[in-house]
Amino acid sequence: LMLTSVKVELSAQGSDAVLIVARCKLSGQTGVEMEALTAASVAALTIYDMCKAVDRGMSIESVRVLEKLGGKSGHFQADAS
Repeated sequence: LMLTSVKVELSAQGSDAVLIVARCKLSGQTGVEMEALTAASVAALTIYDMCKAVDRGMSIESVRVLEKLGGKSGHFQADAS
């Protein structure tokens, strides 16, 4: 894949949660959903690893594609939830 950009953004959600958003861009015809999902998952696993001494009961939840533009399947936007 010819990735042109990968951005991972973290934002605190209260005192006990982190929202992770990964954005990937590429110059080409194929999608980059798997790359974005992998980036978000690795960020979540890294946070878990850094915080496990404080709380081993943490959970990683709701890893999903929120939006996809272009490609063969066109535009996809997940329902708000």
